[in-house]
Amino acid sequence: MGTLQLSSLALSSSSSSSVSLKFYHITGSHLTFKPSKPQRSFSRGRKIKAVSTIPDSESEAKEPEEPPSVDFAFVSSVLLPDGTPDVHLRTARGGQKLRNIMLDANIDLYGPYARPLLNCAGGGTCATCMVEVVEGRELLNPRTDKEREKLKRKPKNWRLACQTTVGQPDSRGLVVIQQLPEWKAHEWTYETIDPSELL
Repeated sequence: MGTLQLSSLALSSSSSSSVSLKFYHITGSHLTFKPSKPQRSFSRGRKIKAVSTIPDSESEAKEPEEPPSVDFAFVSSVLLPDGTPDVHLRTARGGQKLRNIMLDANIDLYGPYARPLLNCAGGGTCATCMVEVVEGRELLNPRTDKEREKLKRKPKNWRLACQTTVGQPDSRGLVVIQQLPEWKAHEWTYETIDPSELL
């Protein structure tokens, strides 16, 4: 279990609020039994039968290992009515384009450019899929030539979602993404909290 705490400071007011988010990884336990090799005879008229079983000490129940995945926290460019950031938590397998992960998870990527003919559908030519990578830059591929051209006057942590590959298929970690960074109406900070501090 991991926890992510976000604090929001509205640009138009001096009030601040915070929200704490918890990541739970739920796994089921499965018992695995390995049958021993029975003695077999292939003569006519004989039957195959098991003559022994595995002792209890060898048939320990093992929890299956979780498949590798990357956790995402997508922070919307607008605040909720109570003044806290609108955060969507998702999990996806590494090795995919960030654009595909966001669209598959129904995360707003294009904002006002979502209609056909207003974006390049992942070609890297329109720069309407800009995102700000707040945490997890080490899981992303380096900027491509298209990104260097389109984002040369933008901060180094801004990326084009259509050109950004998230890790490898066996990657694990957390990526925090600010959606539509040019349209955000608030500033926010976050801190990672050790789960033992919550008890």
